[in-house]
Amino acid sequence: MTARNNHPELIVQLTAGISNLASSDDWQRYLDVQSRFYRYSFNNVLLIVAQCAEATRVAGFNAWRKMNRFVRKGEKAIWIIAPMVYKNADAEDAKADRLIRGFKFVPVFDVTQTVGEDLPSICDRIEGDDPAGNYAQHVAVAHSIGFTVEDHEFSGSANGDCTYDLHRIRVEATNSAAQRVKTLVHEITHALLHRGHNDRARAELEAESTAYVVCQALGIDSGDYSFGYVASWAGGGEHAIAGIKASCEHIQKSVATILQAFEPTVGEEQVA
Repeated sequence: MTARNNHPELIVQLTAGISNLASSDDWQRYLDVQSRFYRYSFNNVLLIVAQCAEATRVAGFNAWRKMNRFVRKGEKAIWIIAPMVYKNADAEDAKADRLIRGFKFVPVFDVTQTVGEDLPSICDRIEGDDPAGNYAQHVAVAHSIGFTVEDHEFSGSANGDCTYDLHRIRVEATNSAAQRVKTLVHEITHALLHRGHNDRARAELEAESTAYVVCQALGIDSGDYSFGYVASWAGGGEHAIAGIKASCEHIQKSVATILQAFEPTVGEEQVA
């Protein structure tokens, strides 16, 4: 293995896997459920984060019931702002037959506050061990760029996070060893590329694409997780593939930086 080999064949594998997923029944079931989650305004996103920082999917009480999930007794609602919409009896245009007459607070709940049928997922956490000690070497990579790595138990569905101001990466402690390796690579990529980045979707695409390539190069197959993760952030198969092509240089550079830790020292390479 060499850091100068950016493994273009693995990027081809990634795009092929995403393309196959986007034509599957699982992807269609996932999109059907996702369509039931409203897109919230910037102000409502701030309200949600302020009340439940680890919220991932929020919906109203009745919306959850329609998905055969039920809010647990005693859960505290997350309050957001919704428009008060009334029918405009005087409207001649059918498109203008609704009027907004102010706003009100309405309660929503995060998926972690509910129980019931599992939601369809296109990201399956990786199972497996880490006999080669890849995690420890990736911790060393994080340290080399000035970031600490901590074990953490997240209350939501997060597998990890990267906090730039604290120069800290956290990884879910209860996941399998292989999943923890992939998560750490993902967060290291954020640390390398995305401080001050204002395009979350592109940042997630680049981080997970890097994680896939690095893990495949190290013998860890993350396809069951990475294909769905990249596609969901990019908005579908064609968009994901276009995004990977646009970000290919960033992905390959971060792959090379991370895999360099698994090579002989520079001096040994020069001797060879």
